[in-house]
Amino acid sequence: MKKNVPLLSLNVPVVPYEFQNAKNFDTHMSTTIPTPLPQANIPKHPSEEQAEFIRHWNTKLAASEPEEILRWAVDVYASKLTMATALGNSGCVILSILAKLKTKIPIFNLDTGYQFPETLELLEQINSKYGLDVCRKTPELSVEEYESQNGGAVYRTDTNRCCYERKIQLLEQIAPHYDAWISGLRRDQSPTRANTPVVGWDAKFGLVKIAPLAFWTGKQVWSKIIAESIPYNKLLDQGYTSIGCAPCTRQTLPGEDERAGRWSGQAKTECGLHLVNQSLSSSEL
Repeated sequence: MKKNVPLLSLNVPVVPYEFQNAKNFDTHMSTTIPTPLPQANIPKHPSEEQAEFIRHWNTKLAASEPEEILRWAVDVYASKLTMATALGNSGCVILSILAKLKTKIPIFNLDTGYQFPETLELLEQINSKYGLDVCRKTPELSVEEYESQNGGAVYRTDTNRCCYERKIQLLEQIAPHYDAWISGLRRDQSPTRANTPVVGWDAKFGLVKIAPLAFWTGKQVWSKIIAESIPYNKLLDQGYTSIGCAPCTRQTLPGEDERAGRWSGQAKTECGLHLVNQSLSSSEL
């Protein structure tokens, strides 16, 4: 958690996860050899009409509040709008706003089978508090079946393959049913996200991508969480700052950026849902 943010949950026992120690985690992850991420057969660029529409609204909404951006997205895309969430802080803030808008857009969590128990508990808390139906989308194979077919845990030897087969393939199956999706990306999260547009084109999934918190800071997110008692992942009170799958996430150290604990020891900082240059901003359209 960032400095000057009060810990809302005290005396929470440290969960004995496999790679709790940052040094041991780095040693484990540095032995993996990532392979290139496969690409789905989707349109890499929008039509000229779509591009002009995206440029216009990205500029127009750049200074807008998240509530206004989300209201616009719901009005424009209606049933063709969806959201994928890993239930990070930004995602939880967005879910709280969508609940106020009383929208029933499909919202899902890509459940690889390796998520922390705290993440699954948070999903239930969010659904209960806001009357939402954030559903879990799971791969065809259970973790046990997947590891049995591959002679053990794939994340130990090829994190890119594991991310693709346990997570990205799910969104590739879902994406063709929608025209736009909402994400919790913020520019201040990491260098790879520094140019995130509010409205852009997702070249990986062939969708318009809407990031209502693109210009927000982590401090603003925490302020809203505290002010409105928005549920959040309690692992954030234990030194984690970005939370993904348990085997590939560690606590961050002082001075590290928010996503330094993800796939530590590798150049990899994204699972493949949000890659640098994947979302085309207005200047690239």
